[in-house]
Amino acid sequence: MSKPTKAAGVAKGQCLCGTISFEIDVPARWAWHDHSVASRKAHGAAYATYVGSWRKRFRVTSGENDIAHFEDTTTKTKRSFCRRCGTPLIYERARSPHMLNIPRALFSGRTGRRPLYHVAIEELQEWTYAGEPLVPLKGFPGVVWHRGKKKPRGVDLTFALHPARSRLANVKSKTPRQT
Repeated sequence: MSKPTKAAGVAKGQCLCGTISFEIDVPARWAWHDHSVASRKAHGAAYATYVGSWRKRFRVTSGENDIAHFEDTTTKTKRSFCRRCGTPLIYERARSPHMLNIPRALFSGRTGRRPLYHVAIEELQEWTYAGEPLVPLKGFPGVVWHRGKKKPRGVDLTFALHPARSRLANVKSKTPRQT
């Protein structure tokens, strides 16, 4: 059995309003992009990027009384968030009781892991940015857009306008069997 990695430092994070602050020992255990419907809806975004940490390497440093929870009994998951600003803070799964998953965007610095994995990639939405070339939008500094080609009438160009979809068409979900 391998020994846990010794902490090389601390990564600090906080919610949007700053009421809740926390830290984890780095390096984090892993990091990934979650494209599932549940994470998309919980974050109000195309996907959520998480950092996984051992529970014993996570500490709330301020605002613990302002953490609220939502438990989904169907999926046996629990999501915690700031009761003041609504920022998603922690995602927990019953099948991994020693792990916590924290949104990567809440950390102000490095966590020791880059997100290399994609979970539920088959649920990637057609409206998600997939690396198309972007150009500046004239008259709007800091705004870029995808200037697509004019779509001929009556033709479905879903895969032509969104090249990532054609690459993902042959990807099959590799969900482990429940035992």
